Amino acid sequence: MCGLRIRVEGGTAVDVRGNAEDVWSRGHICPKGATLGHLHDDPDRLRLPMVRTPDGGFREVDWPEAYDEVERLLRPVLAEHGARAMTVYVGNPVAHNLGLATYIGALVGMAGAAGMPAYYSPGTVDQWPLNVVSALLFGGMWNAPIPDLSRTDYLMVLGANPAVSQGSMLSAPDVVGSLAAIRRRGGKVVVVDPRRTETAARASAWVPIRPGTDALLLFALLRALVEGGAISEAPHLKGKVLGLEEAIALSEPFSPERVSAATGVDAGTIRSLAAELAAADRPVLYSRIGLCTQEFGTLATWLVFVLNVALGSVDRLGGALFTKPAVWSPMFMKPPDQTTDRWEFGRFFSRVSGAPEVLGQFPVGCLAEEIDTPGDGQIRALICVAGNPVVSAPGSRRLDEALPRLDVMICVDNWLNETTRHADVILPGLSPLERAHADDLYWMYATASCVKWSEPVFAERPDRPGEWELLLRLAGAALGTPVPDVDVAAMDDLYVQGLVATACATEGTPLTGRDAAAAFASLEGRGPERLVDLGIRLGPWGDDLGVRPGGLTLADVRRHPDGLWLADLDEGRLDDAVTTPSGCIELIHPQIVDDIPRLAARLDRESPPLVLTSRRHLRSNNSWMHNVPALMRGRERCTLLVHPDDARDLGLSDATSATVETDGGSVDVVVQVSAEMMPGVVSLPHGWGHGRPGTMLAVANAHPGVNANVLNPVGVVDVPSSTHVVNGVPCRVRPRSS
Repeated sequence: MCGLRIRVEGGTAVDVRGNAEDVWSRGHICPKGATLGHLHDDPDRLRLPMVRTPDGGFREVDWPEAYDEVERLLRPVLAEHGARAMTVYVGNPVAHNLGLATYIGALVGMAGAAGMPAYYSPGTVDQWPLNVVSALLFGGMWNAPIPDLSRTDYLMVLGANPAVSQGSMLSAPDVVGSLAAIRRRGGKVVVVDPRRTETAARASAWVPIRPGTDALLLFALLRALVEGGAISEAPHLKGKVLGLEEAIALSEPFSPERVSAATGVDAGTIRSLAAELAAADRPVLYSRIGLCTQEFGTLATWLVFVLNVALGSVDRLGGALFTKPAVWSPMFMKPPDQTTDRWEFGRFFSRVSGAPEVLGQFPVGCLAEEIDTPGDGQIRALICVAGNPVVSAPGSRRLDEALPRLDVMICVDNWLNETTRHADVILPGLSPLERAHADDLYWMYATASCVKWSEPVFAERPDRPGEWELLLRLAGAALGTPVPDVDVAAMDDLYVQGLVATACATEGTPLTGRDAAAAFASLEGRGPERLVDLGIRLGPWGDDLGVRPGGLTLADVRRHPDGLWLADLDEGRLDDAVTTPSGCIELIHPQIVDDIPRLAARLDRESPPLVLTSRRHLRSNNSWMHNVPALMRGRERCTLLVHPDDARDLGLSDATSATVETDGGSVDVVVQVSAEMMPGVVSLPHGWGHGRPGTMLAVANAHPGVNANVLNPVGVVDVPSSTHVVNGVPCRVRPRSS
């Protein structure tokens, strides 16, 4: 989303820096954005398709031969076993790539129509609790309110590190500057986290908490607010909230004194935090992946919004505001397979372990067992799109061993990495500088309404298909057309016609009740440009497909390369943003209430002596930017952070090697003794574990690190969301044997 100025000399991007004229970022840039030229020039980046050779290696081929090979391998599986023997893995980079983001729905949707039961993604190992809570409370899985950073006077951050993430599901161009501004104007920033993160180091206060117990703390804060008489119905929320009294009643067993031992936060501190929240004029709570990926991730995420409602902070300046995206997206619609007014989960179950479906997915840790367990419905074909689950999925060792058992594996990816090394065919896309870009997801969580379109830096090459074209070709194959014979233009029309028809037939969309054929006929272009134009025109400032003359179109946006700033965050959005059946924020649901006894049982359960958490770095983006030399300079970052007291008790010292064991596996890793960790908690970063045979990642392989997902057990999940627990995993640490 940040604007860049890229200087090109002799066909090379020699300089990338922030664009001071960009209406959104005003020159701000992070280390990752500054390295797009390195990604483009990476000698390891694939430019031509790769096909596996009989000796297990790869050879480059042209595109027709690659399509022939995909057909040769994929068709027998589909012919004999049907699409139910196939699945798709959708990797994190999809969200950062316009072609993939706008057309992954074509592949997943059409494969689903052909009989594919479910697909997999990192969602069940990072943020599914937020999507579940958003769907239940606000009606849509992507429309939760965000903190109003520019006007709040008390920000409580739980399980988030925006100084590194730049704001996860909270899009702001300079989060660190925003946090500093809160303090400059007399406000307070409190970070609740087992680690004194980069954000906590810049905050007014750091509150260490035992991983996995945030829901207990949040319930105790709610209880303390009730006991202090600090909760009363906010006038602007009157008649707009259902279930607050029930939620308050559910907090009764969780007093500050009762939760103190389990959380590691003393009762006095909890009551002080509650008093500060009550006294603040404009308080707001914000949480992210640290809360989602723990034992009670859904309850903890839910309680953040319950507290924001109880404080009267939702839909109020300085509190939690609903955004007003400039571009309408099909993601705003409830998926067509959700056929009732209420969101339904557990509509079907995984074949091997019986894991319930949540938002159309099984936990990604189930993928390995679905591949390597024989029987009816066994997965025999995998299409992996811009993902590296061998590194990023819990139980990754089993998955690494299972992938060679597939009958066919097709990857849409630009690198030969730890996962794609198992592929039969790799279909590379374009570099970030070779494709146009317009974000669709992250503006949904932005602190202002803006719209931008970025043209490719390097001209499009007609001999190379875009990723969206590859996805349409694979979608056509799932429907029965031979891969080389897929008419991509016709498939594009079919997909867009389907989106338009669905929007016309769905309540609450800009196209509800309109003629689908006429709406489609008013569109021009092809591929992502047509879909972005559709989204802009159906957005609040758009021309509504000609109904509002003078409204925005993509052509208008293209005339403003620095972007268009359309509006700041504002209150009064609740009626437009909340799409629940009642039209109100609905706080109480069986999926949530039924999980509270499990949380209550945690109060009397003895805490393990040592637990493991994850962490991220400013110069990393999961596993997929470790091959950039500029991002890998300096001290090795894949280390085990250990508090000095724990290091002493365990016989560890700085820069030595330790063995970390869990019920999932073990790794040997370098120790970094640091008081930034609270005692009893150690931390490993995620996204590492390079240096595998058969990969082509020269820089990453020189800094391999260890794969934390070897340690994360598959069977431990947050129950309502089926999200894997990767924070608060019991572990054992000892000096590595020589």
